[in-house]
Amino acid sequence: MSPATLPALIQRFFTDRLCVQMEASPHTVAGYRDTFRLLLRYAGARYGKPPVKLTIADIDADLVADFLVHTETARGNSTRSRNTRLAAIRSFYRYVAMVDPTWLLHCQRILAMPNKRYVKRTVTFLDADEMTALLAAPNRSTWTGRRDHALLLLAIQTGLRASELVGLRCCDVVLGTGAHIRCMGKGRKERATPLRRETARLLNGWIDEHGNTDRPLFPSTQGGHLSRDALEHLVRKHCLTASRACSSIGTKRITPHTLRHSTAMDLLHHGVDPAVIALWLGHERVETTQIYIHADMRLKEKALARVTAPSTPLGRFRPDDQLLAFLEGL
Repeated sequence: MSPATLPALIQRFFTDRLCVQMEASPHTVAGYRDTFRLLLRYAGARYGKPPVKLTIADIDADLVADFLVHTETARGNSTRSRNTRLAAIRSFYRYVAMVDPTWLLHCQRILAMPNKRYVKRTVTFLDADEMTALLAAPNRSTWTGRRDHALLLLAIQTGLRASELVGLRCCDVVLGTGAHIRCMGKGRKERATPLRRETARLLNGWIDEHGNTDRPLFPSTQGGHLSRDALEHLVRKHCLTASRACSSIGTKRITPHTLRHSTAMDLLHHGVDPAVIALWLGHERVETTQIYIHADMRLKEKALARVTAPSTPLGRFRPDDQLLAFLEGL
């Protein structure tokens, strides 16, 4: 039996490994697809041959390293995107090592490539006044204004991800006693998030106005689901309007994910346990929720207020040697 070629392995990796064995989500498949499309084009340009003629030996650890540098410099990808590309490549070469052990050493060199470290910045979130200004921004005398107001209110109250918001249907909203909203979250985890009374009333009126249970909860003007780009444009547009009434919004870069951060910070400020916040947001690990504790200056100020300053007199180091004085002056 002849060994499989690179094109055949890539096709089997997507059709068999990802879609059948792992049952990867469409988002994962799309991310892996984009990575290999870029990688194969880069390798084809490097060797001067079409991607279908590339071999496993052509894409070695050195080429992968150069490709990752290319994604950051030429394409302007962030370090996190670079690491995501590398994760997709590693997943493929684990598969290659399993189905064709003759390439084990070749694969190990790629699998040993480390992620690149990056600065983890504190999260951006909206305070209570900024959330109020944003919710007041849509013009509710129009159909799109009522849709946008309902979407923003639901996003701020539930902390749903952008993909979860645009994928909602009317039948995902459960009204009455114990009102909540159901969604299929990241990692194919289904979860239910409770709704406040005012949010439930608003959604009830919105559903009565525009459609049946099978329709998207927040449809586009053509009746289909909103795209991610449309959601981002919607948030930017209303943030610009809200900044006229609340100037601090204009100093922040606000995306749909910022609304998710705002939900978490609002729960944290009201004393909700981080473990409950992790369940609310659908985090895989409670440790993920720690980023909100690091970003919450109020908690840090409360902790500082409980600490008594030491009575040790202040002093300054005085070098007693010319060499130490030189080093101190650097």
